[in-house]
Amino acid sequence: MANYIQMIRNFVGHTPIILNAAGGVILNERKEVLLNLRVDSNDWSLPGGYLEFGETFAQACVREVKEDSGLDVSIISLLGTFDNDLTEYPNGDVAQVISQLFLVKQIGGKLLEERSEETLDLKYFALDKLPPLFNQQNKEMLLVC
Repeated sequence: MANYIQMIRNFVGHTPIILNAAGGVILNERKEVLLNLRVDSNDWSLPGGYLEFGETFAQACVREVKEDSGLDVSIISLLGTFDNDLTEYPNGDVAQVISQLFLVKQIGGKLLEERSEETLDLKYFALDKLPPLFNQQNKEMLLVC
C-alpha cells in the first residue's frame, strides 16, 4: 500500500503519531559516511525513510536508500533501534519515529547526479566533521558508526 503515511495524515492532520523507519549507513574506503541533503528541511541525514504498509525494516532500508541515493545496497548487519526522539517536520507534522539502522554495502547503482523529490545533494563526510543534521535521532545514529 503505497503512500500509507499520506493516507494516515489525511485522517489525523498534524496530530502526533508513531511511525516506523529504516536507514542505511554506507561507508566509503576512507570510512566516511554518506549523507543526503534533504529537500524538506535543507539539513543532512542518513539515507532512509518510512516503512510502507506490509514492508519489513530491512526491505524499507534497501528501498529508501535507493530512492535517496541511487545506490542498490545489501544489508550487512543491524546497528541498532532508535525510538526515543520526537521529530517536528517543516510542514508541522510531529512523529515519534522508531527507526532501525543498518550497515549496508553498495552492490550496484550510482549516486544520484541531479536533485530528486527528496534529495538535493549527496556527500561523504568524516564522522568527526559532520554537517548540520536533520534531527537528534540522526545524531544518535551516527554515534554507533
